[in-house]
Amino acid sequence: MEPDPLVAPQAGELVDLGGLGVHFKVPGELTGGAFSIVEHPVEPGVIVEPHTHQHEDELSYVLEGTIWARIGDREVEAPAGSYLWKPRGVMHAFWNPGPAPARIIEIISPAGFERFFAELADELARDEPDEQAIGALCERYDLTLDRTWLPDIQDRFGPLRMV
Repeated sequence: MEPDPLVAPQAGELVDLGGLGVHFKVPGELTGGAFSIVEHPVEPGVIVEPHTHQHEDELSYVLEGTIWARIGDREVEAPAGSYLWKPRGVMHAFWNPGPAPARIIEIISPAGFERFFAELADELARDEPDEQAIGALCERYDLTLDRTWLPDIQDRFGPLRMV
């Protein structure tokens, strides 16, 4: 049976990572592993912790609101209609300093990393998330976290809740 070529606006599971939503839209299985697509609603005052992917490139399109991003040595303000290229091997972070919510579409290539979000959501749903399990999850997906940028970003944008 062929997959349905239509992804309706409300289709796909939605999970919350504590201010960053992940709305699964196009799974990698649908594209033969070439890419996957998720939507991220981003609450005001949230930052996605600086990190580096070893295997995936990400392309984000800002649908609503404005986000800020740092990709390598470059920091940008990205209003609705902007694209952000986050290549593998380059540390990046993005945040919504507010005051309004933002929403982005993220294309992940190759597919597979979208499963990280589902597994992380399961871990965060526990009464007491296990930091060692989260660390092992990051290792399994070759995701490296690095907080060296956080003090500077927080100094300039105020306290941001990390995801």
